[in-house]
Amino acid sequence: MADGDELLGSAVGTENLIFGFELDFAGKLQCMPMIARLKLDRCGVKLSLKQWNRMTLVERQALVQMPCDTVEEIDAYADRVSRLIVDSGDSVSRFQIDLEPAWERSDGPPAHVTDFAINAGVRPPTADEWATLSPLQRFVVLKLTRPGHTNANLGPALREFGLSA
Repeated sequence: MADGDELLGSAVGTENLIFGFELDFAGKLQCMPMIARLKLDRCGVKLSLKQWNRMTLVERQALVQMPCDTVEEIDAYADRVSRLIVDSGDSVSRFQIDLEPAWERSDGPPAHVTDFAINAGVRPPTADEWATLSPLQRFVVLKLTRPGHTNANLGPALREFGLSA
């Protein structure tokens, strides 16, 4: 098995793997996969791609696989990332954690998601479909539809999540 192969596959329901649509750019962990980005948002630590790539593959794999759901796990994740940043010679930059992040709300996609999808020629998720997505999947859709970004991965992500795009 090649380095990182154990991380590949659909992350639906597992929240510790790399999504299929990410394989081209995150499959070998040279780019930060969505699961790591979610965990960083949960713990409030900024991590640049440059800092990510200074870490060893083993360290990056550990950050992908490390749990980050409970308060204790989130604190431990923040400590681990912070130590790795400091060990690389950088200072740690923190940001305010959103206590009610949009990816935790299942009542329907935010208007910007719908608008982005329509403008990209992709059918946006309905409220019922949004409710079936996991928090990680909603996080992905939110990241892929940020204002000011063009992203070709929205359609593939929605298809991977079982939504027709």
